Amino acid sequence: MTDGAPSRLPLDWIAAALRRERTRAGLSLSELAKRAGIAKSTLSQLEAAGGNPSMETLWALAVALGVPFSALVEPPAPRVQVVRAGEGPTVRSDRSSYVATLLSASPPGARRDLYAVDLEPGTVRASDPHMPGTVEHVVVSAGRVSAGPEGEEVDLGVGDYMAYRGDVPHRYEALEPGTKFVLIMQHV
Repeated sequence: MTDGAPSRLPLDWIAAALRRERTRAGLSLSELAKRAGIAKSTLSQLEAAGGNPSMETLWALAVALGVPFSALVEPPAPRVQVVRAGEGPTVRSDRSSYVATLLSASPPGARRDLYAVDLEPGTVRASDPHMPGTVEHVVVSAGRVSAGPEGEEVDLGVGDYMAYRGDVPHRYEALEPGTKFVLIMQHV
């Protein structure tokens, strides 16, 4: 990449994952769109590898399908995986400066996903509840962030760690420019 911006997710990964998970769940396009609160035409376009899905749209679809977010964005896994800084499947929030790069999706039999997150001051990333039993773990690597369930946010600095329920509304807010943290989502 020449401009230093994180790459967007390849739409063919998303399309294949959506078709796979919708078929596994036995849902029609109409039913999944209704459960996710999106237009059927939007879902149809995504399954045809079109459009430009936001993080919020993909989260809504993952929740409606009962799968971890990573199930919709993970690439085919090589035997040895290296994700260089600034590379990897990346999604951006439409509502804040929140940018998450999937580093490691939960393998079969395990229920955790690992993300590198970049967040800038000025906006809050408000997250809807994830699947029941989800726990989020945060380790700050640069800057400062306020994170946690709504009303229970904690200010964290470099090297700080916290864990909290991810199946309730929660938030992230950068308190300094250049804030970065590792987010581990543990799905029970």
